[in-house]
Amino acid sequence: MKTKKLHKDKVNIITLGCSKNMVDSEVLSGQLKANDIDVVHENKKLDHNIVVVNTCGFIDKAKEESINTILDQVELKRRGKLDKVYVTGCLSERYKNNLEAEIPEVDAYFGTMELPLILKQFEADYKTELVGERLLATPQHYAYMKISEGCNRTCSFCAIPLMRGQHISKPIEELVKEAEGLVKKGVKEVMLIAQELTYYGLDIYKKRMLGDLMQRLADVKGLEWIRLHYAYPSKFPLEVLDVMRERENICNYLDMPLQHAANNMLKAMKRQITREEMEELTVAIREKVPGICLRTTLIAGFPGETEDDVEELKGFLQRQRFDRVGIFTYSHEEGTSAHDLADDVPTEEKERRAQEIMEVQQEISFELNQEKVGKVFKTLIDKKEAGRYLGRTEFDSVEVDNEVVIHSAKKLPIGEFVNVKITKAYDYDLEGEVVNKE
Repeated sequence: MKTKKLHKDKVNIITLGCSKNMVDSEVLSGQLKANDIDVVHENKKLDHNIVVVNTCGFIDKAKEESINTILDQVELKRRGKLDKVYVTGCLSERYKNNLEAEIPEVDAYFGTMELPLILKQFEADYKTELVGERLLATPQHYAYMKISEGCNRTCSFCAIPLMRGQHISKPIEELVKEAEGLVKKGVKEVMLIAQELTYYGLDIYKKRMLGDLMQRLADVKGLEWIRLHYAYPSKFPLEVLDVMRERENICNYLDMPLQHAANNMLKAMKRQITREEMEELTVAIREKVPGICLRTTLIAGFPGETEDDVEELKGFLQRQRFDRVGIFTYSHEEGTSAHDLADDVPTEEKERRAQEIMEVQQEISFELNQEKVGKVFKTLIDKKEAGRYLGRTEFDSVEVDNEVVIHSAKKLPIGEFVNVKITKAYDYDLEGEVVNKE
């Protein structure tokens, strides 16, 4: 017979997938802590008795990782190492019924918008006065800030609207208050995230308000870097770039997923833009913000993609010379309109094409990084590892971009800015030394 435990519950939150999931986990943590419940992220000590797995359901690999993580936690529960296993996030939103049937050992499954229901499991109240309050899972000098939820776009490959619903913007006042709270905790950099940044404000203000939001956030004292992630290229609001150019604490950085460059692929993907329009847009962006770092994401192996389409994409990269590129292989997602198409590019061929495209970008990245040698950049120190410091310039976001490796005999404070002169450059990383700015 199981005896009632006398020790206090300790909750471990495991977050999979994107930075938007990370923010959701941080909000859950903040609510649990406010209800006097002990909570940790990715606990290495293994001294917790309850686990919440925040899952990703975006593409096949992410779904597989989420299911494996759930199974690992269920096994720990079976062995008596855990009392409860809860599952939330995108996979749970999308496949709740299947998961309940396949993995019934999980104590409860929750969708992406069911935070109050999760709290009920802990006999905890959802505290509305804590809106914007989070227990950061990132180092305290940077944080992600979700400015909206959901997406109204209808890209044929994307299942996110199925899991996150329609676009809902957060009010500007709420976001400013959140940013001020983050700065009080020591945050120097916020990364603005959403499924689609440029749609911000259309629902509550009846017009695009990303530029206005950026102005208001740039006024927050102590916020030194504001970075934009996930902007949609079609009907891109160019006034955003005027704000970027004028405000010193908005990074000259834009993450704008383009997904492809062959017009037949863009049409099949329902991207509402042509290659010619994308080329005009990148020219306009660079004219408005000289020296801007442009990051994009691409998909290889979409249904019907030919070798000619791949060649066209490679040529596009060579002409546009993006600073950063990420690439996914196409994942055939049920419920999306592309699921009606034949998934006719074999997995190995998708991987080969992705590799071929990245080799083109690798050469471009190397050449662009070589141009940085001898120049001085304001650099944020993220961590110390193996006797060296790792930092980032304003042109680099966390985990996905370049790191600056800094060798310094003098102690450098984590989360502070230093001026670094670049001495060596590689495909995806830089090396440098601290200098006093002249």
